Amino acid sequence: MGRPEVQIYVTGGTFDKEYDYITGELYFKDTHLQDMFERGRSTVTIDVKTLMMIDSLEMTDADKDIIAHNCKSTKLDKIIITHGTDRIVDTAKHLADNDISSKTIVLTGAMIPIAFGSSSDGFFNLGSALAFVQSLPHGVYVVMNGRCFNYDNVRKNRQTGYFETIK
Repeated sequence: MGRPEVQIYVTGGTFDKEYDYITGELYFKDTHLQDMFERGRSTVTIDVKTLMMIDSLEMTDADKDIIAHNCKSTKLDKIIITHGTDRIVDTAKHLADNDISSKTIVLTGAMIPIAFGSSSDGFFNLGSALAFVQSLPHGVYVVMNGRCFNYDNVRKNRQTGYFETIK
């Protein structure tokens, strides 16, 4: 297809969780990203790399350093990171603090696993992230619910389940 235009880093989160019908528990298996881009009929050339498959509540500073290292190392200047929503803002701030100013980095996630099908917000959030990463200036952003937020002006409202500006 040609040289990739957008680097995609998978870190886990609800986005890629599977549902065990026997135990009722959520778990990680493989990422759904490649299939999602194909189902969405995207013509953007992407490179998908799985960095880790963890719940963001379990993410350590060392995990955030791995994400930052990969963002710095890629030759591409447009990066999407799929991430758990509970700590997505923490990782966004960590990336902003790591002097990666020559790239556009968009973090996105889902409140409902992709494995749940059409009830998941993941498809919408991923499509929004793909559009925003191609149109925003360099910087670090969080994209959820069809909105784009600067990394330092966003929070997850735990009562509503939506992301919102702080100021």
